[in-house]
Amino acid sequence: MAAPTYRTLDPDAVEYGRVDQVSPMIRRVIAKNPSKFTYLGTGTYVIGHGDVVVVDPGPRLDSHRDALAAALATERVRAILITHCHADHSPLAAWLSEQTGAPTIAYGPHPRPTEQDLADRDPEPATDAAADSDTPTDQEPGQEKSAEVEESTDYDFTPQIAVADGDLAFEGFGMTIKAIHTPGHTSNHTCFALEEESALFSGDHIMGWSTTVVSSPDGDMGDYIESLRKVAARADSVLWPTHGPPREDGAEYVEALIAHRLLREAQIVEMLATGHHRIADIVAILYAEVRPELHKPARRSVQSHLIKLVNEGRVAVADGGRPLLTAEYHLVSAR
Repeated sequence: MAAPTYRTLDPDAVEYGRVDQVSPMIRRVIAKNPSKFTYLGTGTYVIGHGDVVVVDPGPRLDSHRDALAAALATERVRAILITHCHADHSPLAAWLSEQTGAPTIAYGPHPRPTEQDLADRDPEPATDAAADSDTPTDQEPGQEKSAEVEESTDYDFTPQIAVADGDLAFEGFGMTIKAIHTPGHTSNHTCFALEEESALFSGDHIMGWSTTVVSSPDGDMGDYIESLRKVAARADSVLWPTHGPPREDGAEYVEALIAHRLLREAQIVEMLATGHHRIADIVAILYAEVRPELHKPARRSVQSHLIKLVNEGRVAVADGGRPLLTAEYHLVSAR
């Protein structure tokens, strides 16, 4: 299986706040919140004409709120769908629901971390404070503050209507939209399938421009890989990620993403077999060609792989404790 082939948007063709007709039934408005997590920004989708459904209203950002208000001024918003509760996806849902009366629809709220979860902190300091920031480096004095980073979580969001896997999220006005629960990136992550265009709004579960961050405690690598397999089996005609360009090669691309994750897992097992027992040491080797400011999320990703391996009984924590970022790991067969 070939490695995933990522795609990018042409930055010169992206105009923040503009309404782009990207398919017969779908329009997109991109928020001005570019970062290492959000790529060029959050893409809010508007499905339908006249009577519409909005997917991921986006970050609490004045310019994006105003752009959505203008884009929807002559529309009747019938539903607001949220893929998950990271702060670049859900915060404007409350405002939009209040303005339009449309219900918010999602799998559920994001679980709050426990004290044990919060204690599992990355031991490595940021290598470069500016590079590790999610504020665009070309931001000029006087410009509006950037939106919160992708990893920030909107714990205040609770959907007015909760949907489970396979539920009909919305039907009417020429639209049939089903919820596809895809845990992994977060436990409540849900994609939405528009049957009329065989299209899947994949949120952050599948992004055309990059791999997806899977970070414990709420992210789960085992769930993520199984959710990828679920999407691959669907064979939707097109995937519309919240960040980046669409993918018309969905099944093939998702299979490549699965292979990439399993290859990374095999590399981690090899690192353990050759005497590298700590996450920071593994990341320093496996991600040597990756920009240092991305090593922090990489450590979380490696931890997610190790948690999966611990749950499968293939790897053990040296002291028998929790699989923390600072823990020492060993292959079960080597003990």
